[in-house]
Amino acid sequence: MAQVLDEPVVPGLITMTPRDVAFQRRMVLLITIAPFAGFVAAIVLLWGAGLSVADAAIALGFYVMSGLGITIGYHRYFTHGGFEASGKLRALLAICGSFAIQGSVISWVSDHRRHHAFADKEGDPHSPHLDDGPGFKGVVRGLWHAHLGWLFAPEGSSAERWAPDLLRDPVISRINRLFPLWAVLSFTLPALIGFVVTQSLWGAVTAFLWGSLARIFFLHHVTWSINSICHFYGKRPFQSNDFSTNNWLLSVISFGESWHNNHHAFPSSAVHGLRKAQVDISGFVIVTMEKLGLVRNVRRTSDKQIAAKQS
Repeated sequence: MAQVLDEPVVPGLITMTPRDVAFQRRMVLLITIAPFAGFVAAIVLLWGAGLSVADAAIALGFYVMSGLGITIGYHRYFTHGGFEASGKLRALLAICGSFAIQGSVISWVSDHRRHHAFADKEGDPHSPHLDDGPGFKGVVRGLWHAHLGWLFAPEGSSAERWAPDLLRDPVISRINRLFPLWAVLSFTLPALIGFVVTQSLWGAVTAFLWGSLARIFFLHHVTWSINSICHFYGKRPFQSNDFSTNNWLLSVISFGESWHNNHHAFPSSAVHGLRKAQVDISGFVIVTMEKLGLVRNVRRTSDKQIAAKQS
Protein backbone atom coordinates (compact mmCIF):
# COMPACT_ATOMS: atom_id res chain seq x y z
CA MET A 1 0.00 0.00 0.00
CA ALA A 2 1.20 3.53 -0.79
CA GLN A 3 1.68 5.66 2.29
CA VAL A 4 1.09 9.39 2.62
CA LEU A 5 4.21 11.17 3.81
CA ASP A 6 4.09 13.35 6.92
CA GLU A 7 2.39 16.67 6.12
CA PRO A 8 5.35 18.91 7.06
CA VAL A 9 7.43 17.47 4.17
CA VAL A 10 5.20 17.98 1.11
CA PRO A 11 1.41 17.88 1.60
CA GLY A 12 -0.31 15.20 -0.43
CA LEU A 13 2.84 13.39 -1.54
CA ILE A 14 2.72 9.60 -1.56
CA THR A 15 5.62 7.19 -1.66
CA MET A 16 5.21 3.91 -3.50
CA THR A 17 6.20 0.41 -2.52
CA PRO A 18 9.10 -1.20 -4.43
CA ARG A 19 6.57 -3.38 -6.28
CA ASP A 20 4.54 -0.34 -7.34
CA VAL A 21 7.70 1.46 -8.45
CA ALA A 22 8.80 -1.51 -10.56
CA PHE A 23 5.37 -1.72 -12.23
CA GLN A 24 5.29 2.05 -12.83
CA ARG A 25 8.71 2.03 -14.48
CA ARG A 26 7.81 -0.88 -16.75
CA MET A 27 4.65 0.94 -17.85
CA VAL A 28 6.52 4.21 -18.44
CA LEU A 29 9.08 2.38 -20.56
CA LEU A 30 6.25 0.75 -22.52
CA ILE A 31 4.41 4.01 -23.24
CA THR A 32 7.64 5.78 -24.23
CA ILE A 33 9.53 3.09 -26.17
CA ALA A 34 6.58 1.62 -28.10
CA PRO A 35 5.38 4.98 -29.53
CA PHE A 36 8.99 5.92 -30.34
CA ALA A 37 9.51 2.64 -32.20
CA GLY A 38 6.26 3.23 -34.08
CA PHE A 39 7.32 6.79 -34.92
CA VAL A 40 10.60 5.52 -36.37
CA ALA A 41 8.76 2.88 -38.41
CA ALA A 42 6.33 5.51 -39.68
CA ILE A 43 9.19 7.76 -40.78
CA VAL A 44 10.81 4.84 -42.64
CA LEU A 45 7.52 4.22 -44.44
CA LEU A 46 7.19 7.93 -45.19
CA TRP A 47 10.59 7.87 -46.86
CA GLY A 48 9.66 4.86 -48.98
CA ALA A 49 5.95 4.98 -49.69
CA GLY A 50 4.82 8.41 -48.51
CA LEU A 51 1.90 9.29 -46.26
CA SER A 52 -1.59 8.45 -47.47
CA VAL A 53 -4.49 10.85 -47.11
CA ALA A 54 -6.30 8.30 -44.91
CA ASP A 55 -3.35 7.91 -42.52
CA ALA A 56 -2.82 11.68 -42.34
CA ALA A 57 -6.50 12.29 -41.58
CA ILE A 58 -6.66 9.56 -38.93
CA ALA A 59 -3.46 10.74 -37.23
CA LEU A 60 -4.51 14.40 -37.28
CA GLY A 61 -8.02 13.59 -36.08
CA PHE A 62 -6.82 11.57 -33.10
CA TYR A 63 -4.08 14.14 -32.35
CA VAL A 64 -6.59 16.98 -32.20
CA MET A 65 -9.15 14.94 -30.23
CA SER A 66 -6.71 13.63 -27.61
CA GLY A 67 -4.66 16.84 -27.52
CA LEU A 68 -7.68 19.05 -26.87
CA GLY A 69 -8.85 16.45 -24.37
CA ILE A 70 -5.68 17.24 -22.41
CA THR A 71 -5.54 21.00 -22.91
CA ILE A 72 -9.24 21.84 -22.62
CA GLY A 73 -10.39 18.90 -20.52
CA TYR A 74 -7.68 17.70 -18.16
CA HIS A 75 -5.96 21.09 -17.85
CA ARG A 76 -8.17 24.11 -18.25
CA TYR A 77 -11.40 22.50 -17.07
CA PHE A 78 -10.73 19.73 -14.53
CA THR A 79 -7.52 21.17 -13.04
CA HIS A 80 -8.29 24.89 -13.01
CA GLY A 81 -12.08 25.21 -13.45
CA GLY A 82 -11.71 27.69 -16.31
CA PHE A 83 -15.35 27.19 -17.35
CA GLU A 84 -18.46 25.20 -16.47
CA ALA A 85 -19.81 22.29 -18.51
CA SER A 86 -22.68 19.83 -18.48
CA GLY A 87 -22.31 16.27 -17.25
CA LYS A 88 -22.14 14.77 -20.75
CA LEU A 89 -19.47 17.20 -21.90
CA ARG A 90 -17.52 16.61 -18.68
CA ALA A 91 -17.49 12.89 -19.41
CA LEU A 92 -16.50 13.43 -23.05
CA LEU A 93 -13.60 15.71 -22.08
CA ALA A 94 -12.34 13.16 -19.55
CA ILE A 95 -12.48 10.34 -22.10
CA CYS A 96 -10.80 12.38 -24.84
CA GLY A 97 -8.00 13.33 -22.44
CA SER A 98 -7.56 9.68 -21.52
CA PHE A 99 -6.90 8.90 -25.20
CA ALA A 100 -3.65 10.89 -24.94
CA ILE A 101 -2.17 8.10 -22.75
CA GLN A 102 -0.80 10.58 -20.22
CA GLY A 103 -2.49 8.97 -17.24
CA SER A 104 -6.00 8.86 -15.90
CA VAL A 105 -7.87 12.11 -15.40
CA ILE A 106 -7.64 12.13 -11.57
CA SER A 107 -3.93 11.25 -11.46
CA TRP A 108 -3.13 13.89 -14.12
CA VAL A 109 -5.10 16.58 -12.31
CA SER A 110 -3.51 15.66 -8.96
CA ASP A 111 0.00 16.02 -10.38
CA HIS A 112 -0.79 19.30 -12.10
CA ARG A 113 -2.43 20.90 -9.09
CA ARG A 114 0.63 19.94 -7.05
CA HIS A 115 2.81 21.46 -9.76
CA HIS A 116 1.03 24.80 -9.39
CA ALA A 117 1.09 24.67 -5.60
CA PHE A 118 4.89 24.22 -5.56
CA ALA A 119 5.89 25.55 -8.99
CA ASP A 120 9.70 25.32 -9.32
CA LYS A 121 10.01 24.68 -5.57
CA GLU A 122 10.43 21.56 -3.47
CA GLY A 123 7.31 19.48 -4.06
CA ASP A 124 6.90 20.33 -7.75
CA PRO A 125 6.81 16.94 -9.51
CA HIS A 126 8.48 18.11 -12.73
CA SER A 127 10.46 21.32 -12.30
CA PRO A 128 13.75 21.56 -14.26
CA HIS A 129 15.21 23.78 -11.52
CA LEU A 130 15.45 21.39 -8.56
CA ASP A 131 18.68 19.54 -7.72
CA ASP A 132 19.98 19.99 -11.24
CA GLY A 133 23.57 20.86 -10.29
CA PRO A 134 25.93 23.44 -11.80
CA GLY A 135 26.89 24.06 -15.42
CA PHE A 136 25.73 22.52 -18.66
CA LYS A 137 25.44 19.05 -17.14
CA GLY A 138 23.09 20.40 -14.50
CA VAL A 139 20.91 22.08 -17.13
CA VAL A 140 20.64 18.82 -19.07
CA ARG A 141 19.79 16.88 -15.90
CA GLY A 142 17.12 19.40 -14.96
CA LEU A 143 15.54 19.39 -18.42
CA TRP A 144 15.61 15.59 -18.54
CA HIS A 145 13.85 15.36 -15.18
CA ALA A 146 11.19 17.90 -16.18
CA HIS A 147 10.62 16.35 -19.59
CA LEU A 148 10.54 12.64 -18.81
CA GLY A 149 12.59 11.64 -15.78
CA TRP A 150 9.92 12.64 -13.24
CA LEU A 151 7.70 9.84 -14.53
CA PHE A 152 10.16 7.33 -13.03
CA ALA A 153 10.21 8.96 -9.57
CA PRO A 154 9.11 6.66 -6.69
CA GLU A 155 6.46 9.11 -5.56
CA GLY A 156 3.09 10.38 -6.61
CA SER A 157 0.38 12.91 -5.81
CA SER A 158 -2.37 11.94 -3.39
CA ALA A 159 -5.74 12.26 -5.10
CA GLU A 160 -7.38 12.62 -1.68
CA ARG A 161 -5.30 15.76 -1.12
CA TRP A 162 -5.18 17.24 -4.62
CA ALA A 163 -8.38 16.11 -6.38
CA PRO A 164 -11.06 15.32 -3.77
CA ASP A 165 -13.70 17.01 -5.93
CA LEU A 166 -13.11 14.54 -8.75
CA LEU A 167 -13.03 11.57 -6.39
CA ARG A 168 -16.51 12.58 -5.20
CA ASP A 169 -17.83 12.68 -8.77
CA PRO A 170 -19.17 9.17 -9.58
CA VAL A 171 -19.02 9.63 -13.37
CA ILE A 172 -15.46 10.98 -13.44
CA SER A 173 -14.33 8.37 -10.90
CA ARG A 174 -15.71 5.63 -13.15
CA ILE A 175 -14.01 7.08 -16.22
CA ASN A 176 -10.82 7.29 -14.19
CA ARG A 177 -11.04 3.58 -13.25
CA LEU A 178 -11.66 2.68 -16.89
CA PHE A 179 -8.42 4.30 -18.05
CA PRO A 180 -6.99 0.92 -19.26
CA LEU A 181 -10.00 0.62 -21.60
CA TRP A 182 -9.48 4.11 -23.04
CA ALA A 183 -5.78 3.33 -23.52
CA VAL A 184 -6.57 0.14 -25.44
CA LEU A 185 -9.09 1.99 -27.61
CA SER A 186 -6.57 4.79 -28.26
CA PHE A 187 -4.15 2.23 -29.64
CA THR A 188 -6.66 0.13 -31.58
CA LEU A 189 -9.32 2.49 -32.97
CA PRO A 190 -7.00 4.14 -35.54
CA ALA A 191 -6.10 0.72 -36.94
CA LEU A 192 -9.77 -0.28 -37.06
CA ILE A 193 -10.70 2.91 -38.89
CA GLY A 194 -7.78 2.40 -41.26
CA PHE A 195 -9.01 -1.09 -42.04
CA VAL A 196 -12.57 0.09 -42.67
CA VAL A 197 -11.46 2.97 -44.90
CA THR A 198 -8.88 1.05 -46.97
CA GLN A 199 -10.43 -2.44 -46.75
CA SER A 200 -6.93 -3.84 -46.25
CA LEU A 201 -4.75 -5.16 -43.43
CA TRP A 202 -1.89 -2.97 -44.62
CA GLY A 203 -4.17 0.05 -44.25
CA ALA A 204 -4.78 -1.02 -40.65
CA VAL A 205 -1.03 -1.37 -40.03
CA THR A 206 -0.12 2.06 -41.41
CA ALA A 207 -3.03 3.71 -39.58
CA PHE A 208 -1.79 2.07 -36.38
CA LEU A 209 1.73 3.40 -36.94
CA TRP A 210 0.60 6.95 -37.70
CA GLY A 211 -2.69 7.31 -35.82
CA SER A 212 -1.64 5.42 -32.70
CA LEU A 213 2.11 5.16 -32.12
CA ALA A 214 3.48 8.21 -33.95
CA ARG A 215 0.57 10.37 -32.77
CA ILE A 216 1.03 9.36 -29.12
CA PHE A 217 4.82 9.82 -29.34
CA PHE A 218 4.47 13.34 -30.77
CA LEU A 219 1.73 14.42 -28.36
CA HIS A 220 3.67 13.10 -25.35
CA HIS A 221 6.74 15.13 -26.22
CA VAL A 222 4.74 18.28 -26.94
CA THR A 223 3.10 18.04 -23.50
CA TRP A 224 6.36 17.20 -21.75
CA SER A 225 8.02 20.16 -23.48
CA ILE A 226 5.65 22.47 -21.60
CA ASN A 227 7.11 21.04 -18.37
CA SER A 228 10.72 21.39 -19.50
CA ILE A 229 11.21 24.02 -22.23
CA CYS A 230 8.47 26.33 -20.97
CA HIS A 231 10.11 26.53 -17.54
CA PHE A 232 13.51 27.29 -19.03
CA TYR A 233 13.45 29.06 -22.41
CA GLY A 234 11.25 31.93 -23.57
CA LYS A 235 9.89 35.29 -22.46
CA ARG A 236 8.42 36.21 -19.08
CA PRO A 237 6.11 39.22 -19.60
CA PHE A 238 4.29 38.65 -16.30
CA GLN A 239 5.36 38.37 -12.69
CA SER A 240 5.02 34.88 -11.24
CA ASN A 241 6.65 32.99 -8.39
CA ASP A 242 8.35 30.51 -10.71
CA PHE A 243 10.36 30.28 -13.93
CA SER A 244 7.48 29.75 -16.37
CA THR A 245 7.99 31.22 -19.85
CA ASN A 246 6.08 31.90 -23.06
CA ASN A 247 7.42 29.99 -26.07
CA TRP A 248 5.79 30.85 -29.39
CA LEU A 249 7.44 27.98 -31.27
CA LEU A 250 5.27 25.43 -29.47
CA SER A 251 2.03 27.42 -29.53
CA VAL A 252 0.28 25.77 -32.50
CA ILE A 253 1.22 22.14 -31.88
CA SER A 254 0.45 22.50 -28.14
CA PHE A 255 -2.93 24.16 -28.87
CA GLY A 256 -1.87 27.28 -26.92
CA GLU A 257 -0.37 25.63 -23.83
CA SER A 258 3.08 27.15 -24.45
CA TRP A 259 1.86 30.61 -23.38
CA HIS A 260 2.94 29.21 -20.07
CA ASN A 261 3.99 32.37 -18.27
CA ASN A 262 0.57 33.80 -19.09
CA HIS A 263 -0.97 30.68 -17.59
CA HIS A 264 1.07 30.74 -14.38
CA ALA A 265 0.29 34.42 -13.92
CA PHE A 266 -3.45 33.76 -14.41
CA PRO A 267 -3.96 30.02 -13.82
CA SER A 268 -7.76 30.06 -13.73
CA SER A 269 -8.13 31.83 -17.08
CA ALA A 270 -9.58 29.55 -19.76
CA VAL A 271 -7.77 31.59 -22.42
CA HIS A 272 -3.95 31.51 -22.36
CA GLY A 273 -3.22 33.60 -25.44
CA LEU A 274 -3.71 37.11 -24.06
CA ARG A 275 -2.68 39.05 -27.17
CA LYS A 276 -3.97 38.82 -30.74
CA ALA A 277 -0.70 37.39 -32.04
CA GLN A 278 -0.66 34.64 -29.39
CA VAL A 279 -2.25 31.66 -31.12
CA ASP A 280 -4.36 29.73 -28.61
CA ILE A 281 -6.41 27.05 -30.35
CA SER A 282 -7.75 25.67 -27.06
CA GLY A 283 -8.93 29.12 -25.98
CA PHE A 284 -10.59 29.63 -29.37
CA VAL A 285 -12.43 26.31 -29.07
CA ILE A 286 -13.61 27.14 -25.54
CA VAL A 287 -14.90 30.56 -26.61
CA THR A 288 -16.64 28.96 -29.61
CA MET A 289 -18.30 26.38 -27.33
CA GLU A 290 -19.43 29.25 -25.11
CA LYS A 291 -21.08 30.98 -28.09
CA LEU A 292 -22.81 27.72 -29.00
CA GLY A 293 -24.12 27.35 -25.45
CA LEU A 294 -22.08 24.20 -24.75
CA VAL A 295 -20.12 25.77 -21.85
CA ARG A 296 -20.78 28.70 -19.55
CA ASN A 297 -19.07 31.05 -17.11
CA VAL A 298 -15.80 31.05 -19.05
CA ARG A 299 -13.16 32.71 -16.91
CA ARG A 300 -11.06 35.38 -18.60
CA THR A 301 -8.30 37.80 -17.60
CA SER A 302 -9.26 41.46 -17.38
CA ASP A 303 -7.13 44.34 -18.68
CA LYS A 304 -6.73 45.51 -15.07
CA GLN A 305 -5.34 42.11 -14.01
CA ILE A 306 -2.96 42.05 -16.97
CA ALA A 307 -1.65 45.55 -16.22
CA ALA A 308 -1.13 44.70 -12.53
CA LYS A 309 1.10 41.71 -13.26
CA GLN A 310 3.18 42.96 -16.17
CA SER A 311 6.92 42.72 -15.49
